[in-house]
Amino acid sequence: MTEHQHTQQDPTTQHPRPEFPAQDQPHPGWTGPMDPPPDHGEESYRGTGRLEGRKTVITGGDSGIGRAVALAFAREGADVLFTHLEEEADEARETSRLVEGAGRKAVAVSCDIREEDNCRALIERAVSEFGRIDVLVNNAAFQMSQPDGIEAITTEQFDRVMRTNLYGMFWLTKFALPHIPEGGSVINSTSVQAYKPSPHLLDYAMTKGAIVTFTQGLAQMLAERGIRVNAVAPGPVWTPLIPATLPDTVEFGKQSPLGRPAQPAELAPAYVYLASQEASFVTAEILNATGGTPLP
Repeated sequence: MTEHQHTQQDPTTQHPRPEFPAQDQPHPGWTGPMDPPPDHGEESYRGTGRLEGRKTVITGGDSGIGRAVALAFAREGADVLFTHLEEEADEARETSRLVEGAGRKAVAVSCDIREEDNCRALIERAVSEFGRIDVLVNNAAFQMSQPDGIEAITTEQFDRVMRTNLYGMFWLTKFALPHIPEGGSVINSTSVQAYKPSPHLLDYAMTKGAIVTFTQGLAQMLAERGIRVNAVAPGPVWTPLIPATLPDTVEFGKQSPLGRPAQPAELAPAYVYLASQEASFVTAEILNATGGTPLP
């Protein structure tokens, strides 16, 4: 993005369009080798104080959408604790640099959210650092393409997808709620896959459908407590997860009506809006950001 996020631009050409160079990475993938490099809003995002003083927790904040959200939250005035996997420490340092560069506190925590005790400890750390949690963003996810069908999905892969995408979200939300004040919110990352599942992402897609249901049910449960719960459903987004989990990146995102994948920077404003007081009457909603693919 060559302009800041308020400049009117043609969305079809605002960011790179496929075809992209063929590229493959081992999981979990890294930002550095990606071509074109992802845009997290480093040069374009300008905050306006919409989250001033908020204390936020973001899972999977080392790269991709999570990094863009961490950067945007910080530039809007929030402190950020975010998780990463142990092997993503270098990526996490860059996210911390961006948050601190905005003048806010960054806390990077290596955490495998597949384990309940780790989730409990993470929330305890957040409360120790911040005293409360105003916004919880359940963003971390695992996917692995299996073009050979359901027979190729091992029990180990299935378990990892379920525990990362669902168990972790459930535990973190459960443990965080006693520390979320009135006016706070939970934001979950779902996907276009929840509504239009790709056969090669069967297990991943089913978790994203469950996240929609969890979001809408929990929102009703917490409404009387003054806590809002929403989700963002992205379409194709250019993150390290793509070259690390999909067999072909050359035409990634070409199928969207805008003809390209989103950059992480384009998703971050959706999370900022849902976290902000501007969304005070918005709960149980799924904010779709698909590049034109219609969703329910």
